[in-house]
Amino acid sequence: MEHLCKKCLLLEAGENAAFKTVTDYLDTLDNSLKADKVLYEKRLSFCRKCDFLISGMCRKCGCYVEIRAALKDKTCPNYDNRKW
Repeated sequence: MEHLCKKCLLLEAGENAAFKTVTDYLDTLDNSLKADKVLYEKRLSFCRKCDFLISGMCRKCGCYVEIRAALKDKTCPNYDNRKW
């Protein structure tokens, strides 16, 4: 039986095809729309600890956290307790 990582990002959860789709999408975005690497990693570190994360997806809004964290104009969707 395969263990699914509920509090992991896509690649860590074994979601290789979804991770590739997400990274391909992020590669197409203009750099002016993206958060810098340091901010991106900081955001993901908060997501990794969040109870709403399940296999790379935010249960609060339904997004892939790698996409939301990469977009500089986005915020944490947990309106009651935003982490970033």
